[in-house]
Formats: sequence, structure tokens, C-alpha cells
Amino acid sequence: MRIATWNVNSITARLPRLLAWLESSGTDVLCVQEAKTTEEQFPSDALRELGYESAVHATGRWNGVAVVSRVGLEDVVKGLPGDPGYEGVQEPRAVSATCGPVRVWSVYVPNGREVDHPHYAYKLQWFEALRAAVAGDAAGDRPFAVLGDYNVAPTDEDVYDRAAFEGSTHVTPAERAALASLREAGLTDVVPRPLKYDHPYTYWDYRQLCFPKNRGMRIDLVYGNEPFAKAVQDAYVDREERKGKGASDHAPVVVDLEV
Repeated sequence: MRIATWNVNSITARLPRLLAWLESSGTDVLCVQEAKTTEEQFPSDALRELGYESAVHATGRWNGVAVVSRVGLEDVVKGLPGDPGYEGVQEPRAVSATCGPVRVWSVYVPNGREVDHPHYAYKLQWFEALRAAVAGDAAGDRPFAVLGDYNVAPTDEDVYDRAAFEGSTHVTPAERAALASLREAGLTDVVPRPLKYDHPYTYWDYRQLCFPKNRGMRIDLVYGNEPFAKAVQDAYVDREERKGKGASDHAPVVVDLEV
């Protein structure tokens, strides 16, 4: 079984690439982030023609998540129970579903913006709600994973230059402590292998030639429980999908399971 996560940075803009990638990669389940569309405008029909069902939680603007599956789609939950919301609004940042033998969450963790910004406090609160929401499944016997854009680099090795991020979000002790707390709920960081260079970055800014210079970050993560982690046969970053015209600024992270 092949499961992947991909922040597509607008599914409308990326649709031709997405459909071609699903066909060529043989992916069974894809967790999508930053759909930037509404549920009504999500390309469910185009995906259905390829044999995929879609569970979508999206309201437009810059958020929106989905689980796309060709191996079944049941027990869908839209939104994060206990979501603290931002400025009185619960944003569409999480959706979960059971896909065949595996249950997954697709998550788009708040960016945090700046350390002294209210969005940063919201980010930490959101992590607390996520931990509470997944604790039961994490401790279960069924393969389970939380996949998505976490907007946190777990270690200094997960950014091209730690000094370049001094004083910024994505690398602060509080954010990394939130990740550690999530792992303590019974989840393991499934670290993918890079297809090029020595570290599996998943995101490269569009600006300043970051991708050609490999100035990246590993912020798209797969956190799986013990049954999931034991089933992993391979995991890699499909860096090729960050290349060329019309690419997202994130690359897919792909995990192969024996289930």
C-alpha cells in the first residue's frame, strides 16, 4: 500500500500535475494540504475518473485539506475536535478517514507567522488539540498516521542553515516541544530518504533560487503509530515533483507499507 502527503499550494493550479502524478506513482492514499478551494470546487469528479474518492474539508482562501483514496474511504471526520480556532474561526486544517486497513489524518498545522504574533500562540494550542484528538488511534492496534505540513522542522538538521532561521518560527523550542509531545502520544517520525543530496527536505521557497541551491526544510512529516511504523517498507521524498513550471513549493512524501 502506498500512502503519500503533499502540500499542493492550490489544487486548482496543480491539478494537471496532481492527476499525472497519481497515475504514474501508483499512490493508493494521498493526504492533501493547502487546497485553497471550497469543498464544492474541489476536483472530486476528476479524481473519481481515476478511481479515487475524496474526503474534503475546505472553505477557500489559503487552507483546506483532503484525503484522496482508491482503497476505500470511511469514518470521515472533518475538523479537529477541540480546535481552538483563530480570531473566532475554526479553520479547515484537519480531516481524517479510514482507508482500507489504515486510518490517516491529513493536517495543515498553522504557520505561526512570527514568535510574538497571536498566530504563534494559536499554533501551539492547535498542536495540543491535535495530540488529544489522535491519542486514542495512536495507541491502537490498527496502522495509523498523521500526515501533512507540520510547519515545524524537527531538528536543526532539517533546515539548510539553522542560523538563517534564528528568531523565526518553525525551529523554536516550543514548536519542537509540541512535536515531541505528539510523539509521546505513541507516534514515530517516519523519516524519508532523499532522492538527491544528503537530507530529505520537503519544502523550498520559491524565492532566491532556494530549490536549485537546495536551501530547503523538512516540514512535511509522517507520524505513525507502532503498527504503521513496523509496516513501513520504504519512504522517500519525490523531489522530481518540485521541478519545472507550475510546481508546488513542497514535494510529496511517499511511504510504502506492507499491510
